[in-house]
Amino acid sequence: MMSLSLIIKREFNAKVRNKSFIVMTFLSPLLFVAMGVIIGYLASLNNSDLVKVAIHDKGSLLKADLKNDDHRKFIDLSAMPLDAAKKTASEEEYEGIIYVPQVDSLSKLSTDVEFISNESPSLELVEDIESVINDKVTKSNLKTLGFDYDKIEKAKADAKVHLSKFSGEETVKEAAYIKMAVGGLAGYFIMMFVIIYGNLVMRSVIEEKTNRIIEIIVSSVKPFRLMMGKIIGTSLAGILQFAIWALLGTVLIVVLSTLLDVQMGGAAGAVQAAPAASDNVATVLLVELLKLPLLTIVLSFVVYFIGGFFLYSSFYAAIGAAVDSETDSQQFLLPIILPLMLAVYVGFFTVINDPHGTVATVFSMIPLTSPIVMLMRIPFGVPLWQLVLSISLLFATFFGVVWFAAKIYRIGILMYGKKPTYKEIFKWLKY
Repeated sequence: MMSLSLIIKREFNAKVRNKSFIVMTFLSPLLFVAMGVIIGYLASLNNSDLVKVAIHDKGSLLKADLKNDDHRKFIDLSAMPLDAAKKTASEEEYEGIIYVPQVDSLSKLSTDVEFISNESPSLELVEDIESVINDKVTKSNLKTLGFDYDKIEKAKADAKVHLSKFSGEETVKEAAYIKMAVGGLAGYFIMMFVIIYGNLVMRSVIEEKTNRIIEIIVSSVKPFRLMMGKIIGTSLAGILQFAIWALLGTVLIVVLSTLLDVQMGGAAGAVQAAPAASDNVATVLLVELLKLPLLTIVLSFVVYFIGGFFLYSSFYAAIGAAVDSETDSQQFLLPIILPLMLAVYVGFFTVINDPHGTVATVFSMIPLTSPIVMLMRIPFGVPLWQLVLSISLLFATFFGVVWFAAKIYRIGILMYGKKPTYKEIFKWLKY
C-alpha cells in the first residue's frame, strides 16, 4: 500500500503543481463569466440592428397592421409595379418584400401572402407576419359570423396558476429554468472533467511507456497499483479544482444575496414570499436557486465525478497502455466518448422535459450514462432509493471494468512497436 500512496502523491503533485492547472483553476470561472457577458452583449447588438422590410400591398389589406418599432421598419412600395419593388428591395438590401395580392376575401390572405427575399428570413420575422395575418383574418371571419371581436378580446381571461408543493412550499415557473440550468451545467461539467482528466491519465501512461520509464517502475510496483495510483491521484486533482470552483461559487452567491437583499438563512417564509412580492427577475431566480438542494447537488457531483472518472479512466489507462502514441489511440476513444455524448443528448432533450420519465430514469441507472443524466435529474428531485441504486451500480461496474482494464494495462505497458487491434486486446483479457 505504501507504493500505491507514493504513486497517488506523485500523480497528484504532478497535476496540481503544473502551471496550466493553477492558471485554468482560477481563469476558467472568469472565462465562463466573460463568455456569458459576451454572448449577452452580442445578442443585444443583434437586437439593436434596424431591419428594413418592404411591403407591396395595393389593396391596403395589411400595411396598416404592420407596425414599425425600434428594431423593424416597414417601407411601403405599393405605388411601384411589383417587379420594380422587388428590384428596389434587393438593391437597398432590405430583409425582403411582403407581397400581398389583391383578393376578394380576406380569408385568402392566410394562404396567398408571399415573402420574397434573397436569403431565408429570420424565423421571428416570419412568425410576426403570420401573427398579423392570423389576427386580420380572424377578425374578418368573426365579423362575418356576426361576432364582435373587441368584446371577445375583453372577455378573454389571463390565467396564472399558483405553483406549490405538497409540503406547502410555494414556487414559481422560473424555478424550472433554474433547475434546467443547474442540472445542465452539472452534467456538462462532469462530461468535460471526465474527458479532460481521462486524457491526462492516458497521456501520462503513453509518456511513461514511450520514455521506457514504465519498465523501471513496474519492476518495483504491480501494474494494477500503478494504474490505480494514476487514476486516484488525477481524480484528487480534479476534486481539488472543483472544490475551489465551488468555494468561488458560494462566495458569489453570498455576495449576490447581500446585494439583492435575499435571506439565505432560516427565514424560509421570507424566501418563499420573495417571488410573490418581488418583480425583480434576478431576485426571483436567486431565491429559486437557494431553494435547490445545493448540498445534495455538490455532494452528488463529487460522488459521480469520482465514480464516473474512475470508470472512464480505467478505459483511458487501458488504451494508453495498449498504444504507443496519441495518434494510435483515436480508434479506441470513440466507443468511450459515445456514451458520454448520448448521456448529454438524453439529458438536454429528455431529462429537462420529463425528469421523472422512463427514459430519464433508465439512463440515470446505466453506469456509463448515470454520472451525467442523474446529475441533471437531481435539481428536479430524485427519490433516495434511485440515487443509492444508481451510485451502487456505478461503483459496482467500476470494480468490474477496472479488473478487465488491469489485464489490458498489465500486458499493454510492455508492448512496443505493434499497433493493437480490438481482436488483439480481447486476447489479452484471457491472459
